[in-house]
Order: sequence, then structure tokens, then C-alpha cells
Amino acid sequence: MDFILEHQDPHSKARTGTIKTDHGEIKTPIFMPVGTAGTVKAVHQRELDDDIKAQIILGNTYHLYLRPGLDVIEKAGGLHKFNGWTKPILTDSGGYQVYSLSNTRKIEEEGVNFHSHIDGSRHFFSPEIAIDIQRSIGADIIMAFDECTPFPCEYNYAKNSMHMTHRWLKRCVDRMNETEGKYGYQQTLFPIVQGSVYKDLRIESAETIASYGADGNAIGGLSVGEPDEDLYAMTELVADILPKDKPRYLMGVGTPVNILECIALGIDMFDCVMPTRNARHGMLFTSEGILNIKNAKWKDDFSPLDPNGTSYVDSFYSKAYVRHLFNAKETLALQIASIHNLAFYLWLVTEARNQIEKGTFRAWKDALIPKLGRKL
Repeated sequence: MDFILEHQDPHSKARTGTIKTDHGEIKTPIFMPVGTAGTVKAVHQRELDDDIKAQIILGNTYHLYLRPGLDVIEKAGGLHKFNGWTKPILTDSGGYQVYSLSNTRKIEEEGVNFHSHIDGSRHFFSPEIAIDIQRSIGADIIMAFDECTPFPCEYNYAKNSMHMTHRWLKRCVDRMNETEGKYGYQQTLFPIVQGSVYKDLRIESAETIASYGADGNAIGGLSVGEPDEDLYAMTELVADILPKDKPRYLMGVGTPVNILECIALGIDMFDCVMPTRNARHGMLFTSEGILNIKNAKWKDDFSPLDPNGTSYVDSFYSKAYVRHLFNAKETLALQIASIHNLAFYLWLVTEARNQIEKGTFRAWKDALIPKLGRKL
């Protein structure tokens, strides 16, 4: 994997670049739709490619390992051939699922014992196993196995967890070096910075991760309930330490406002379930603000979902029609809303890239942010 840094905004730390993988190029800054179980919910791969303009999607190690299972994915020739997505894929190692399964897992130095959320069966993930699974899935970008700490998190727990994550990283790197991909293309490992919201821990972790000289680096353990000011402070602190000539991935972030503010801090890659999860509940993101399409106020509003046409569905469907679909419990409602929200997120990062290239990003961001967070 190669990364070419292309433009630097003169009034912020925002930048543009191109990530080159064996499955194609990724123009940064980029938002990555989340396809947890091998699919972005309610959206065809063709729509992701042609209409949403996604350049990379995510799969999840924990979920794909449990269902359909590695035997099926390997027989298919990897996740790309299994789900028909021909562009890059990134896989989360399962560390976040370990965090979310707090009532059914046990963390030890060797790895994590956990119970399946599907049938209660017992399983074990170690750093080595997490790498092996991701090799089998066939992702272009593989995440190191880590522990994502909760918020709030007591200092000593955060410190011990961070050091264990660093030890696990060494094991992940060793496993990557002693194994090869199964499908004839390169796979790249991204380490993950941890340390909760503690400045000294984040500095130590960022310096440790930077010392590995990986092709890209991730920031984890944020967007787990901490205030936005902590999210931004920790992100800026870490981004300033991580190598400038490598892509920086902020995991699990976030709202449109979060994304623009963190682009301004030097982040290149984002993912979040918010656009699709919120879409399925009728919450739509637009360039003018956030609307709950189920509200009665849209009953006879025949204007587009976004007046500025940030999504291709804006030229087809009105607020009144999409509201009707939700009230009638039509499956098409979920599809239209999911496409709209994802297309908006991709429009947002693409326009951010355009503004960075023109040197106008800071002014554009500052003018847009007050609109993005308001309720319509």
C-alpha cells in the first residue's frame, strides 16, 4: 500500500492524499461505509459504487468469523468475491466487539474468551487468530487486535489496557510477517493508538505506534461517549505525533460535524454506522441540517430531501413520499434513507477535499458546521 500526500490547507491541518491498494485508489479524506456482516445494510454494492461513490467499505472480523464463517469465505475466494465488491475493503479486528460484549467476555494476556451473541457458543481471539481471520477474509487493510476501553475509564485501567494493546500489536506484526495473504494481493496492517482521554497515555501510545513505521495508523477508543472537546483534543494530540506521510484513520467517528472538525485536525479516514443506523429510524442528514422524516411537518412537503442535491435520490424522491414510505413500513424507505445518508457523507468528504485543494476549506467548514448540527 502506498500513500501520496497531495495538498495541505493553509489555514488548518486538513490535507488531501491518495491511498493506493491492489483493489484501487482511495482519495482522502474519505468516509468508509460500514458493512459489518459483508453488506452495508439496505444498500446494493452497485449503489455503493455508482450512486454513493464509495471508494472503500468495512467488514467486521467478529461478525464474519461467526457468520457465514471462514470456510464459506475461503471457498468463495475471499470477501471481495463473496459479496461482489471490487474496491478496497478494511476489516476491524474485533477489538470493538470485545469492548461491546463486556458481559460475556474475559480479557487475558493471551487473548479474549467470549460468547457468541448468536447462539452463546464459546470462542477465543488472540492477536494471532485475529490476523489469521483477517487474512482469510481478504481485507486490503487489516486492523491490529486491541482493547477499546470504555468512557469513563479509570486511569490505571486505561494505562494497563494500553500497554497490553502495545504487546498485542507486537504479536500482530510478528504474525503478519510470518504469514502471507491467501488471494494473491497485498494486505496491510494498521496499528491502533489507545489511551482513553488521558494526554500522557495518548502521547505514549502514539509514539509507540509511530515507531513501527506502518503503512497507516489508526486512532481508537474515541467516540465511545466522551464529550466532543475530549474527542477533538485527543485527536489533535495524536495526529500531531503520527507520521505525516502515512494515512491517519479515526475509528468510529462520527457525526458530520465531528468529521469536518477532525479533517481540520489532520485525519484522513473515517467510518461510522451512524448514517445507515440513523437512516433506518428516519433520521436524515442534509447540508441544511438534520430532519426526522417521520414528522408530520413533512406530510405534504414535496421538496427534495436535501435542497442542495447532495444525494442522487434528491432528484427522485420528496420528503412527503419518503415519509409516506416510513409510515407505511415499506422496505424501500430504509433503502432510500440509507442511500441518501451515505451519499451525503461521501459528498461531505469529497467537497472537503475540493475545498482543501482550493485553499478555502477553513472558511467553508466554519460556514457549514452551524447548519449541519441543527434540527429541521
